[in-house]
Amino acid sequence: MDWIIREQGFDKERIAANGNKFMIGNGYMGYRGTMEEFTREELTATTLAGLYDRVDGKWREPVNAPNGMFTRLEWEGTPLGVLTGGAGAGAGVELLEHEQQLDIRRAVHRRRTVFRVPGGGAEERRVTLTAERFCSAERLNLLAAKLTVQSSADGELVIRTGIDGEVWDINGPHLEGLAGREAEGSLLLAGMTRELKVPVAVAETATFDVGEQAVTTDSDSPIREIRIPCRAGETYTIYKYAAVFTGLDGRGDAGEAALRLSREAAGLGYESLLKEHAAKWEEKWSRADVVIEGDEEAQLALRYSLYQLLIIAPEHSEKLSIPARGLSGQVYKGAVFWDTEMFMLPFFLYTQPETARNLMMYRIHTLDGARRKAAEYGYEGAFYAWESQETGDDACTLFNVNDVFTGRPMRTYFRDKQVHISADVAYGIWQYYSFTGDDSILLNGGAETVWECAKFFYSYAYFNPVKQRYEILDVTGPDEYHERVNNNAFTNALVKRALYIALEATDFLQANDPEQYEALVKGSAIQPEQVRDLHDRLYVPQPDAKTKLIEQFDRYYTLEDVPLPELKSRVLNKNEYWGGGNGLATTTQILKQADVVLMLHLFQNQYDRETKKANWEYYEPRTEHGSSLSSCIYALVAADIGSSEWAYPYFLRTATIDLTGDSKQYVGDLYIGGTHPAANGGAWMAAVLGFAGISFNGNTVSIKPSMPHKWQAVELPLILRGQSFKVRVMPTGVVVEAGADNNEAVAFKLGTHEVQVAPGETAQADL
Repeated sequence: MDWIIREQGFDKERIAANGNKFMIGNGYMGYRGTMEEFTREELTATTLAGLYDRVDGKWREPVNAPNGMFTRLEWEGTPLGVLTGGAGAGAGVELLEHEQQLDIRRAVHRRRTVFRVPGGGAEERRVTLTAERFCSAERLNLLAAKLTVQSSADGELVIRTGIDGEVWDINGPHLEGLAGREAEGSLLLAGMTRELKVPVAVAETATFDVGEQAVTTDSDSPIREIRIPCRAGETYTIYKYAAVFTGLDGRGDAGEAALRLSREAAGLGYESLLKEHAAKWEEKWSRADVVIEGDEEAQLALRYSLYQLLIIAPEHSEKLSIPARGLSGQVYKGAVFWDTEMFMLPFFLYTQPETARNLMMYRIHTLDGARRKAAEYGYEGAFYAWESQETGDDACTLFNVNDVFTGRPMRTYFRDKQVHISADVAYGIWQYYSFTGDDSILLNGGAETVWECAKFFYSYAYFNPVKQRYEILDVTGPDEYHERVNNNAFTNALVKRALYIALEATDFLQANDPEQYEALVKGSAIQPEQVRDLHDRLYVPQPDAKTKLIEQFDRYYTLEDVPLPELKSRVLNKNEYWGGGNGLATTTQILKQADVVLMLHLFQNQYDRETKKANWEYYEPRTEHGSSLSSCIYALVAADIGSSEWAYPYFLRTATIDLTGDSKQYVGDLYIGGTHPAANGGAWMAAVLGFAGISFNGNTVSIKPSMPHKWQAVELPLILRGQSFKVRVMPTGVVVEAGADNNEAVAFKLGTHEVQVAPGETAQADL
């Protein structure tokens, strides 16, 4: 039960939400949880990682491949489908039963649908369709499906299946020159992207035991038509193997590569492919699963969150990262945000450090794009993209939101004022280095990247001669409802940390690769001593001596202190944007998401409990939680101060966001639906870093649990400095088991007791 997501019945209004909820994927592509008979009208999509296209000056976005899983049924001339089987359907088809299911342990999507079909007199005639599919975790370019049909009466079944080239696009169409053909029993549909002319090809091979087929390829959707004379009670099965390749895969002709793989898959057979796929997922879960004892709801929600991260993890490439909406579609331009470093990276650091490395190498590979952006604005160094695609150039526009009242584009300052993104990148690179000890990332571009970020901040910072300090002015922090503010506490604190990282990284480079160090700083207008001065004299807002409160930015306290319910009562249109120049929240203290509280989480060891508690209590009632990034941070800080019951609702809201579909779908008239991988990562952080109280500083693992009352224990694997551990955390004690294959001891601080846990040893302590 803890591994199955299911939904009974069919609700047309849930099509988009269920497309997200029941997704499958493998890091190379994501396939939405839609029905086999659905088309672009129902947002069917095979979204490819790292392939982008632009049409007619519109926003660039990821490319959706043609749908190789397309299948429609017809019984005795009557179409069968969930959209044609509703009450009062003209075709006389009635939908009797429908269940959609996702096995998150094996990453397999299933459906079962029972139709009542016309004819037969007084005798009821039923046709039952079952189907399952998966994106292979072993063969990343492959989708495989199994469909079975059974009828209660004799009759002719027609299956139309193949490749649907009419794909869902927000700003497309992105594929041109699509041409379909039959190739020795297989189907092929190939074309290329419009902007960069990258080939995209989908091949499909189908196998079945009975029936006759005819193939039509006179359109951009090659389809095979299989006619089966069905007998009552007999089961008829068809297997489909669809392969997707692009010109970025380095496999020669994309069409030929797709044909080879689809035929190879058909030769191996569905069950064999499923077995190797399931084995791969068992391996993934062995490194990622978090077992919660005593709370079934939290268990399933957390596992589902981890599943969503695992299906989009770029395990196969260091030139990919994770977009803000994963691989669920083209929303947010398929761009990579700061979400990756702040909300997803921790999960991978503790469970899949090789994937964490890929995420940070993506930032290194896109350094030139960040340099171009800095130069565009007249700054030195690297100003990382707010919305980053394959080159690192910023896909974010200056007018991201439309006014719902006038329809006019609103000037926003996401692109040019959220400077903390460069600090987020530096922070992430150093986190990876600290967790793994892998200094190759610094030698292979990491040190250069964080140095370039430091140069940017030196050129951006303002020196206040009166106060004899540096300040960071005219920025937008995590709270996007307040743009162009001065000395945002989160931004300043993270910039200070980034400067420290840059100095540490260049010292490392000087000691380990003097030639690269000289090349980096020689001739630079900004030298390490200047960065050190900026670090030492950079202003970071501090807690008030009496109230312990940290002002979010200069003059924040002068804004209208209106209760959140009252501000909501002023809303005239449910989709109106609260920020920008004249948004409802702009002149008030209401904030979009965790800002100061996020800073208190990141730098938790620098602040005492009283400061964290005072700021949590002050800012939470003033937080709309208008971003899926917000609730998990309030959960983390609440757990940190020992208030796990405060934390629990925020954790659960985070962990269930894609299960319930309860999230913002529009900002202005901009559609922002899709999955929420940052929230998925935040759920893991809240459970493991918050409730289980696990933290690692690069040398010592500290465990200080603060668990909800119903949680009896949390058990999970960790990989730290290349060493594997099993940890069991209970409210009253901790057990740590080191892997027998470990090659060195790691220090654990269990409560107040510190021990070195050597390979194969078990340590435990009462708390």
